[in-house]
Amino acid sequence: QVQLVESGGGSVQAGGSLRLSCAASGATSSTNCMGWFRQAPGKEREAVAVIDAIGDTRYADSVKGRFTISKDNAKNTLYLQMNSLKPEDTAMYYCAARTTWCRWYPTDFGYWGQGTQVTVSS
Repeated sequence: QVQLVESGGGSVQAGGSLRLSCAASGATSSTNCMGWFRQAPGKEREAVAVIDAIGDTRYADSVKGRFTISKDNAKNTLYLQMNSLKPEDTAMYYCAARTTWCRWYPTDFGYWGQGTQVTVSS
């Protein structure tokens, strides 16, 4: 089992920055892929960025050039640096993990955190 706890959300104005963190515990050595997802009210959960065991990354087109996913294996922590935030980035952000190769869709991930809210005002 893997436990995930997100932190770092908050309220910012458009153009601002936030850094989300996701602390992993438990069977972390089995997590070959981790990712950030988000869900806005009334919308489906969507992938934001994923990172695999060797550091390869993939981003949603809507966040490319603005968000950066990274991880610190020594600290078992996943990060999402979010710059140039826009009101449309407002959502609950979730950290997720899976034990095999990276996939893109939320249904492919078996471990989830409780989420952290990000609100961007115009």
